[in-house]
Amino acid sequence: HVQLVESGGGSVQAGGSLRLSCVVSGYTHSIFSRTSVGWFRHGPGTEHAGVLARAGVAAIARDGSTYYADSVKDRFTVSQDNTENVVYLQMDNLKPQDTGTYYCAVGRASPQRTVEVGIADAWGQGTQVTVS
Repeated sequence: HVQLVESGGGSVQAGGSLRLSCVVSGYTHSIFSRTSVGWFRHGPGTEHAGVLARAGVAAIARDGSTYYADSVKDRFTVSQDNTENVVYLQMDNLKPQDTGTYYCAVGRASPQRTVEVGIADAWGQGTQVTVS
């Protein structure tokens, strides 16, 4: 059973920064697995982003390749630690439109497909980000 736990959300003024963390457990950490961990946002402006209304923000594959939504390029950075069981989302120059609940998810897809299509096998519970 795959579990994902997000943390690091909070309230910040526009232009500020936050770093979100996603701890992934309960699945095989294999270099042979073609999986990505993605970050998604649910909030204003994501109403049409699939059934769950969660828009893809960024994703990272096990080999370190990444993909970002146009709205966050050059502002957000997704990374993972050496054990590859923790994925981070560094959020800089935050804007009010970044406000929402951020979820991490693991799926069997490339980072681009994860962000653009929303492919995911398991989701975390979310962490709230508020930018004012």
